[in-house]
Amino acid sequence: MNRISRHPMRRILAAGVLLVLLVAVFVVRLIDIQVVRASALNEQAAEVRSTAPITVFGARGDILDRNGTVLADSVMRYDVALSPKNAKKGPVAREEPDPADPAKKVRVEVPLEQTAAQLGEVVGLTGDQVLGIITAALAEDADSDFAYVAKLVDVDTYEKVRALDIPWVVQYAHPSRSYPNGAVAGNLLGFVDPDGEAVAGLELGEDECLAGQDGEVTYIPSLEDWVEIPGTEVVHEQAKNGGTLELTIDSDLQWEVQRIAEAQRLAVGAQWATVTVMEAKTGKLLAVADVPTVDPNDPGATDSADRGSRTFTAPFEPGSTFKAITAASLEDAGLANPLSQVMAGYSYDAPNGANFRDSFYHDDTPYTLTGALIDSSNTATAKFGEQMSDQARFEYMQKFGLGRVSEVGFPGEESGDLHGGPDEWDNQTKYTTMFGQGLTTTAVQIASAYQAIANDGVRMPVQLVEGCTDAEGETTSPEVKGTRVLSEQASRETTEMLENVYTKGWLADQWNIPGYRVAAKTGTAQVADGNGGYLPGYLVSVSGYAPADDPEFVVSVSIMDPVKMNSSAASAPVFQQVMSQVLKKYRTIPSGAPAPDLPATW
Repeated sequence: MNRISRHPMRRILAAGVLLVLLVAVFVVRLIDIQVVRASALNEQAAEVRSTAPITVFGARGDILDRNGTVLADSVMRYDVALSPKNAKKGPVAREEPDPADPAKKVRVEVPLEQTAAQLGEVVGLTGDQVLGIITAALAEDADSDFAYVAKLVDVDTYEKVRALDIPWVVQYAHPSRSYPNGAVAGNLLGFVDPDGEAVAGLELGEDECLAGQDGEVTYIPSLEDWVEIPGTEVVHEQAKNGGTLELTIDSDLQWEVQRIAEAQRLAVGAQWATVTVMEAKTGKLLAVADVPTVDPNDPGATDSADRGSRTFTAPFEPGSTFKAITAASLEDAGLANPLSQVMAGYSYDAPNGANFRDSFYHDDTPYTLTGALIDSSNTATAKFGEQMSDQARFEYMQKFGLGRVSEVGFPGEESGDLHGGPDEWDNQTKYTTMFGQGLTTTAVQIASAYQAIANDGVRMPVQLVEGCTDAEGETTSPEVKGTRVLSEQASRETTEMLENVYTKGWLADQWNIPGYRVAAKTGTAQVADGNGGYLPGYLVSVSGYAPADDPEFVVSVSIMDPVKMNSSAASAPVFQQVMSQVLKKYRTIPSGAPAPDLPATW
């Protein structure tokens, strides 16, 4: 009985000894891995990870209009890559339906050439091209573990590639740029290249706000199917999304203004047109239309000359719209008022030898300053303007923001050319600069100058960007501080003169907006050919603001070479339609009293 009871004890002791031995083996193995060979194994692991560095893309930030409408955003696309060294290991084994019995499956081996052809068909390559990618990568590095096959493929392609179930092919998320509203504000937004790098417009100018920061990770892939082994990912650099850019632009208004501008451009056979809409009290741009325009989703479909914003980048001689600036400067300097008088004929031989004439014939006419603007007389404007020194006029031009780029700093923006100032003006230029010739401005500069006149003489910085909100939620906005250019009296009296241009000028019937007082001036200017001469066509324009008794909006229109109507009559309907649309959209209160009636002659 005692011998029988001792057998279980022996078995327990034997099991205990065996357990101790097993633990000892594991301990020895653990010490070998974690201590003795730790350094070598870590190096091997790092080497395995280093064979698969993966870029994690930081998404580019959205661009929004003033109401939060998305004008540009990032959509998910995918990059297709492969492992050259794994692709060369041999055929891919797959389970496919048995030809003899479709209900059953058989294991088949698909050769590399066939797999490459299948992959190529999905991504738009030939099988030989896919094989070429593999061969080229291995020629450069016999252990190459990564090569791109295609970039930025859509979701449909992604699903087709995944359905091929090729073990040495993998796909990575890669955000791509999208412009949901197509060509709306396209010339402002600009675009990015296929690699997501900013190329033009606000995409380029505000890249510091919008650009995401790419990160990088590595992982240990399975040797069988190249899939990431869970828990092996190492983040070397964290990806960071770009900020959100909010514009002052109203996308609905922008669409309507582009439609109006393009319709008139086509109707009059013009090369191009620009329309600028600005808040009179803030300097904020509500719409900047350039036609023809570009769809940022497909910039290659538009001629390169039409992909930018001529509002900022195409300086021109402003012509008679500039006369309002001369009149306002004279007003502010106390040298003239709406009733000031000169006698002016069709042509004028200036005391310094300069000679010029009006665009229409007339006998000597006793013009008031108001009348000089109504009839757009070069000779009368010059006789008023010569009362001010060249230096003083030049300084007023600078205060109006001319001769330098606007505060927007749009990529490629031109400063215009004041021809160096009085010290470099010849005798003819000293006079022609009074009525908008012999100097160049951009459309946005003219709009800004009229904004200063409309805003009681205070010029506000031109503003296109409301602010940028970074990935952490911190918002930065441009500094906004107005600069007084004119006295309130000079501003008011200039406005009254421009109202008389609107009510008594030759286009009065074509640009009338019932219920509102409007201040406006037309312009027809020759266009320099870049070789010291002029092109045969003209640039016609209108600039103005409303309601004139309490200005809210500035509209400036420029149309290049309207061959079917080569006068300001081509631009007047655009001004009328755009200003009407703006006043209606923002529910602007109609004017409460009629415009003052000022005499044109004495």
